[in-house]
Amino acid sequence: MSWTDERVELLKKLWGEGLSASQIAGRLGSVTRNAVIGKVHRLGLSGRATTSRMKTVRPRSRMANAKRAATKPRFAQVGNPAVRALYPADAEPVLPAVEELVIPVAERKTIQTLTECSCRWPIGDPQMSDFHFCGKSKVTGLPYCEFHARRAFQPAMPRRRERGDVEAPLPITAQVPTKESA
Repeated sequence: MSWTDERVELLKKLWGEGLSASQIAGRLGSVTRNAVIGKVHRLGLSGRATTSRMKTVRPRSRMANAKRAATKPRFAQVGNPAVRALYPADAEPVLPAVEELVIPVAERKTIQTLTECSCRWPIGDPQMSDFHFCGKSKVTGLPYCEFHARRAFQPAMPRRRERGDVEAPLPITAQVPTKESA
């Protein structure tokens, strides 16, 4: 199929009337919807007349929006349940420390020197030469040492627990499930 001058003019006319690419392809015959879209694009036809379907936009009432928002389910759990199980329920929230742990230069770890049991808490700016990782012994099941784990994973606020929005975390002595026990 080739685009003759007559077919191009008919395409322009139908496009200007607001017909869809599928409808135009059906009227022209032996041409696909994608071919019509491609030709319209190459011709630079952008302006379209609005169809009656486009004119009948029904505004939504405020009540419909309010009902939809009211029916949203509230989730009973907040946060990662696997991590929540590692901390006691009565743990106090940790305020961000003003100062970071001071790691002696000999104990600092780079990305190349991190081991499986090293704390992976980044310290400093990665763009600077003194950037390093904590490197202390990590808590089993977490990527951080005890100090950094308390900064990273804070328990739910007491107000929420009293209302019953979230389950209280299990004591820190809880075991993390392994592949063998699951």
